[in-house]
Amino acid sequence: MSRRNAIKLSGLALAGAAAASLAGGCAQKPEETDLYEGYTKLDDASYDASDFVLITDVAPDVIQEIRYFGTYNFVGEHIDGYLEPVAILCKQAAEALKDASDAAIAAGYRLKIWDAYRPQRSVNHFERWAEDVNDTRMKPYFYPDLDKSVLFDQGYIDHRSGHSRGATVDLTLFDMATGKEIDTGGPFDFFGELSHPDYMDITDEQYANRMTLRDIMVGAGYTPLDTEWWHFRLADEPYPETFFDFPNCADAVK
Repeated sequence: MSRRNAIKLSGLALAGAAAASLAGGCAQKPEETDLYEGYTKLDDASYDASDFVLITDVAPDVIQEIRYFGTYNFVGEHIDGYLEPVAILCKQAAEALKDASDAAIAAGYRLKIWDAYRPQRSVNHFERWAEDVNDTRMKPYFYPDLDKSVLFDQGYIDHRSGHSRGATVDLTLFDMATGKEIDTGGPFDFFGELSHPDYMDITDEQYANRMTLRDIMVGAGYTPLDTEWWHFRLADEPYPETFFDFPNCADAVK
């Protein structure tokens, strides 16, 4: 049986983030006027964060390495909207992730999160970057085999993201026995077929690691994406048509 068919049959059809806070972050709980100072509200986005939580308040065992707060990402700079290196989800998605975290721990792993809720303005930042075809500073790391001009046409960049609906998470497994991330045969946010969960030209161990992550997340109620081994969306997401743009920081959800 091919790996692609095995996935379908079972349900699927280097550096860390910056540690220092950025100016304008959320060190103390401010009034809303302070929270949104310098943060122009978008007309087509929601700012109601009442149903959102810090993931660590629900699943304290997760590890966080929020790539878009730092500079090691496909853009190569801090991304708009990420005021703190924290992971946020709507409550339903966070509770399901707690189930995934418990299952991972029982199997000898911990979840390691690269991104969860993503403000709409962050997606807008990605769009602006993609339109500048001359900015290829991170090409060797994230899209070495692609011309930047094809990123829109091939679906790597879009004007909307499921992350902005608050029920999608990008993550991997941290192996407690080795003290390292599992080897999946390809890096997070790599633009190419290597990132497809059923990519054939990897080792059996790397493929098995991808499937271990997938099985844990699917068992907790998440749906995988067939183009990114690290990407999972809550199957029964509560806000399928709403895109949020409150800041990615602790005070926005407290």
